[in-house]
Amino acid sequence: MRNEPTGNTEIKQNFWKALLIQKFSHPFALFFLVITSLVISFLTYKLGFIGIGAVFVMTMGLPIVFAVTVYPEFGICAFITGAFFISYIAEFLPSGVPIGTLMDVTTYLLIFGFFIKQRTEQNWTYFKNPISYMILVWLAYNMFEFVNPAAASRLAWIYTVRTVGFIMLMYFVFVYQIRTVKFIKTLLKLWILLDILAGISAFQQENIGFFPFERRSLYSDPLRVSLLFINGHMRKFAIFSDPVTFSYNMVIGALLCIVLIMGKLPVKRKVLLGFIAAFFLYVMLYSGTRAAYVLVPGALSMLAVLNFNKRVLFFTLVAGGMLGILIVMPTSNPLIKRFQTAFNPSDDASYNVRAENQKRIKPYILSHPIGGGLGSVGVWGRKFSPNSMLAKFPPDSGYVRVAVEMGWIGLILFCTLFFVVLKTGINFYFSIKNSELKNYCLAMLLILFAFNIGNFPQQAIVQYPSNILFYLAISILVVCKRLDNQEQEQFKKNSSTGAILIH
Repeated sequence: MRNEPTGNTEIKQNFWKALLIQKFSHPFALFFLVITSLVISFLTYKLGFIGIGAVFVMTMGLPIVFAVTVYPEFGICAFITGAFFISYIAEFLPSGVPIGTLMDVTTYLLIFGFFIKQRTEQNWTYFKNPISYMILVWLAYNMFEFVNPAAASRLAWIYTVRTVGFIMLMYFVFVYQIRTVKFIKTLLKLWILLDILAGISAFQQENIGFFPFERRSLYSDPLRVSLLFINGHMRKFAIFSDPVTFSYNMVIGALLCIVLIMGKLPVKRKVLLGFIAAFFLYVMLYSGTRAAYVLVPGALSMLAVLNFNKRVLFFTLVAGGMLGILIVMPTSNPLIKRFQTAFNPSDDASYNVRAENQKRIKPYILSHPIGGGLGSVGVWGRKFSPNSMLAKFPPDSGYVRVAVEMGWIGLILFCTLFFVVLKTGINFYFSIKNSELKNYCLAMLLILFAFNIGNFPQQAIVQYPSNILFYLAISILVVCKRLDNQEQEQFKKNSSTGAILIH
């Protein structure tokens, strides 16, 4: 019975037969195809690579735009995938191609799809929680920075708010569109898969060497080479823009795997996740980012506090003992030596330089309560206000950058945002009944805690994909609590219905 042809199959065959024979044989159809071919050939000949891109946008772009807007689950997966590979793709393209605009367009399409769906459903209850309110306050403050009288450039604000301000809106998209446990699983699997690809790329760069296009992109900027080549070793960055982003994503990927191992999974899957976590932590060493080394013990200490039991205590003691041995053991391996210096920052010259820079900028922060304007430091500061004092200041720390650009008021709000997220997430974790959702909530808490720690020595949440994953982790916290509440309400409803029937 299963192998018998269905009516749908026959209809499809008749459709394609009619389309190919009757429609495409029509003179007008043939004329249209000839004209289209000539236009494509002309664009390719005249515009070269840009012409090919224009043809691709016309033929493939419009269907993708439709799918991202109308099918949010596809759009979110595509958005996260794009965030991982945007820097890698840029290495293939000419320097003038605005590849970042692609992520901006995807952001706007997802937001547009959110408002379309919200218009029919009219349901804002998903956002009634302290985290949503605090994100709205933080977003409003970012918008207010446009009128900051101390800002040297308004264009710098426009370029910076794309990856700092508008990305916050993705929290509301994620919270609204992630509606099932199945989709959470899909996102976590995608997250781990993309991290595996990134880890393989770093392994290739370290043990095989850079691909020609990677080498060409790297050595096109002498300043970048000077920053990455340390003690005779080139720091690896995989598919990301820099070693810091790579190392932080390997750490949070490892934390995700470690917490998932604690869930109710088959033994084979737990062993696989264990190998993946170890692989992430191993290739993370290739980055040479000392700040990342501290994140693992810091996050695991929080795990021991939140999920205190004999098994976790044993794991923590073993891991702590191994870490202690690794810190004090004599070695000639440059990777391990650099790892050891992360736990003795006073002997680290770069750390001392950062501390001196922070001491030097402190008077400016205290005298400018709303800062020097969004985008006043870093790349956009050097581009739009190169002669200003802040454009020449290396912020390094994410917290220091917020304090310089948005003042001590902005720093207080930013720290309050982190506090509210962690406090609310911890409350969610202890109140969730479903063991699977509880496990996912714990994983997101550790990831957010690692971002919190990592944002002090480096800028942890300003680059793709870290800025996306940060708000995705926050949204999964909220979604886990919402799904658990729905499950408990359904259970109570079923229980009360059963009691009435029995009575």
